[in-house]
Amino acid sequence: MSLAIRNQIDVTVSVARDAIAAVEILPRARPPLGRLFAGKPPASLLNVLPRIFSLCAAAHQVAFLSAIEAARGEGISLATRQHRIAMVVGERLTELLRGLFVGHFPLDATSAAAIRALMQGVSALLSSAEPSCGQVRREAIARVAIALAALGITNEDGAPRLGTPLALRVVALEEDALNPTPMQHSFLSVADDRDVIERLVDDAGFCRCPDLEGRIPETGAWARQMMRDQITLGRSGPAERLKARIAEIARLHAWLRLGARVETAEHGIVESYRLGPGRGAAAVECARGRLYHAVELDRQRQMSRFEVIAPTEWNFHARGPLVRSLQGAVLAAKPRGQRAVRAMVASFDPCVGFTLNFREIGDA
Repeated sequence: MSLAIRNQIDVTVSVARDAIAAVEILPRARPPLGRLFAGKPPASLLNVLPRIFSLCAAAHQVAFLSAIEAARGEGISLATRQHRIAMVVGERLTELLRGLFVGHFPLDATSAAAIRALMQGVSALLSSAEPSCGQVRREAIARVAIALAALGITNEDGAPRLGTPLALRVVALEEDALNPTPMQHSFLSVADDRDVIERLVDDAGFCRCPDLEGRIPETGAWARQMMRDQITLGRSGPAERLKARIAEIARLHAWLRLGARVETAEHGIVESYRLGPGRGAAAVECARGRLYHAVELDRQRQMSRFEVIAPTEWNFHARGPLVRSLQGAVLAAKPRGQRAVRAMVASFDPCVGFTLNFREIGDA
């Protein structure tokens, strides 16, 4: 039996003259997780999670373990917390790098080689026994620095060096033919955790179509940067989203290089919440955005309920950030305009597969 989530999303864009009149999103399919997990001991499900959640598998494992511990009223050691945060950061860095390759450089052999070297270096960093010392760690740090430089990322602000393929890609996206309507943005953060979790455990349909009193916030690398900079109104095109991913790659690498300490970790990156006897939840800031797990255990401490809401459900919501970003946007002539729309859809998550269809309709 295949348990993997179908990650394909179908997007239909209706165009009237030169403007996008409507955007329809058919969400991905979700397996019946509650029924599949019911009656099983939590420990037996850890090896199943990567089969179900192929994207951000480590983040899902951390969220699941944290929610189970909260339900049991168990604490964890500082070393365990540090290990889990490093796992999440390492996976986030790897997934952001994968997104660069998949979304921007699949045919660029030089950039692809640098990205592969980065992934190998990050893996070596994470496997170092002692974060503060060791020849293996020093060699890994050197390899990562060389690979970042090959991509043109030499500063912690992440701005790619002029003339590099990454910088040229940013320029190409800035010049692309999509003129979105200015809008006020809303972002999902640790401050929303209690509201999200309350809805998740009280409303069976919330995980498929979430909203917070009509607010459907964005989550992910660009949203994290906007919150750090305290900006809610600004350009939100593919170029800005790519630059946010590049900057985050530089920041995450710097955190690993400087020792991966809990006290300097990103606020809210892993949070757990005890909801009552046998009930717990957790939130993890993964590559794609904020991920939530909620669990309930029966008297024998077996699984009786399991709910998940992934970042994709917010970003690709039928009334969510992608739809709002495209609605009303003015396009250049085909095929340039269609290419710009495709870049915009991919900029929300390069590693989530999608089909994009265009439909010509009457005047908007």
